[in-house]
Amino acid sequence: MGTLYLVGTPIGNLGDISLRALDTLRTVDFVAAEDTRVSLKLLNHYDIKKPLVSYHAHNARQKGGQILPRLLAGESCALVTDAGMPCISDPGEELVALCAENGVDIVVVPGPSAAVSALAVSGLPTSRFAFEGFLSTNRTSRYEHLQQIRRDAHTLIFYEAPHKLPATLRDLLEVLGDRRVALCRELTKMYEEVVRTTLSQAAAHYSANTPKGEFVLIVEGAAPAAESPVSLEEAVEMVLSLQRSGAVISAAAKDVAHQTGHKKGDLYKAALTRMEEG
Repeated sequence: MGTLYLVGTPIGNLGDISLRALDTLRTVDFVAAEDTRVSLKLLNHYDIKKPLVSYHAHNARQKGGQILPRLLAGESCALVTDAGMPCISDPGEELVALCAENGVDIVVVPGPSAAVSALAVSGLPTSRFAFEGFLSTNRTSRYEHLQQIRRDAHTLIFYEAPHKLPATLRDLLEVLGDRRVALCRELTKMYEEVVRTTLSQAAAHYSANTPKGEFVLIVEGAAPAAESPVSLEEAVEMVLSLQRSGAVISAAAKDVAHQTGHKKGDLYKAALTRMEEG
């Protein structure tokens, strides 16, 4: 049985590839690449001649079904993405899952990662962070995603394309509030830039200036929630008071939750319990 190697490749500067990655690319039977044209430039730069197989989001299922039998028959394959670590916000995760299910050995050959590199230079807390990848292009889905993480205290990492950056910054500001952000552009490339600012300033700047290059956004986590000056018991009484005045209890719970910071569900359940008790 063969081996699937997950090979990290440079995110811009070709000199960032490791000796182990080069050795692996030279010894495998073939290379599965997200974009064969991009990977061919890397291979040619290091005078590596290997067969390339296209493997990307639009053909992952079909190509996975072709790659797996070759691995089971004893061939070895290096999986690479256009830049950085394969499988991170990348269709390679499907091939890894397929190989894992079928008992194929999987070996990681670590390399550069845009997310971690940007985090390191951001100047924001690095002890706890969450990689959120690309936000959905669907505005409803994007809002739901941001609502789910708006209270998270750890640093948040997003990828974004230049043409979507202005809208994304506006949505981040609207849902998360004004926070510190590092906008990391074209990391390790000639025009590398790290701008440390706030979401409001970044949104204003890129509404007037056209962004260029691929971005990693490092966004400060939410500030620790202050304890509500209103106790849960007092907040429940506020809900019941509104209910006695004619308000629907779910609407009353939502209203009081907004005023006090207590969770709507906790208020709703407690108010129902109190009503049932008498």
